[in-house]
Amino acid sequence: LDVGYRLIPLVDRQRNGPLVARIKGIRKKLTEELGFLISPVHIQDNLDLAPNSYRISLAGVAIGDGDIQPDKELAINPGQVFGTVDGTKTEDPAFGLEAYWIEPGQREEAMMLGYTVVDPATVIATHLSQLLKTNAHELLGHEECQQLMDRLASSSPKLIEELTPKLLPMSVITRVLQKLLEEHIPIRNIRKIAETLAEHGTRSQDPDDLCAAVRVALGRSIIQSIAGTGPELPVFTLEPELERILNESATEGGNVGLEPAMVERLHKTLSEQAQDREIAGEPAVLLVAPQVRPWMSRMMRNIRNLTVLAYNEVPDDKRIQMVAAVS
Repeated sequence: LDVGYRLIPLVDRQRNGPLVARIKGIRKKLTEELGFLISPVHIQDNLDLAPNSYRISLAGVAIGDGDIQPDKELAINPGQVFGTVDGTKTEDPAFGLEAYWIEPGQREEAMMLGYTVVDPATVIATHLSQLLKTNAHELLGHEECQQLMDRLASSSPKLIEELTPKLLPMSVITRVLQKLLEEHIPIRNIRKIAETLAEHGTRSQDPDDLCAAVRVALGRSIIQSIAGTGPELPVFTLEPELERILNESATEGGNVGLEPAMVERLHKTLSEQAQDREIAGEPAVLLVAPQVRPWMSRMMRNIRNLTVLAYNEVPDDKRIQMVAAVS
């Protein structure tokens, strides 16, 4: 995390800068949430940045930035407000929502109008947390994966003995875990993941095949994180003709040969459906055939609130409620 000189008080340990404690809390929370130890965040001031700017980099590459007004507060429009607030218009850097920099004295008025009001340290902390979640797969490397296996070996030595390196090399296990994190699936249940890899590793060493098997094994927890514990799962599916086209054009490696214009139309339709579900406060779940799920998930990854599931990932005791069919 690089900060401009006017933001130094937020990260100054000597002056109890509020951002230092926030970042520590974020690392602890995400470590528990995702299931592996999040590496420390290195903070430094950078005179090349504008005084009120910050930049977040991962492995030397910038993945996010923003501008902060350290003496003001940010009023964020969460989607439904009951009036306008007087301030400098901007965007919330974490989610791109409409927002305004306001004076601290306007806080209560803005909250009564329905705005979410946060201080500058929280703006940066939320942005950092969001970027760490989105890029969690890049934070998990061979070393972190080895730590997970070592920890599991202390409680299940036979399982690890059977799994690696006898059955699967550590590089394959690491790639499977990265793929899960890339699709926002926590790897907390490392025992279940290892058991599934040990079971399927005799038949394939392909990370995509193994990841698909692990997703089926974790199906119940994946769906619970999306739709809670209710008996029904509201979904939309593809119209039969579209599903047929996708299935027929799916290749061995899980890619689908569709013309770009059709992919663009499909993306637009699914974006609209997901937005409607979000406004209604419901999850947006697209249910597709297992062979096209990885491709569909990759193509539609930047649609907020959309989860792509395969038919075989839904547990037998979960009722499917059809919301719409996408054409």
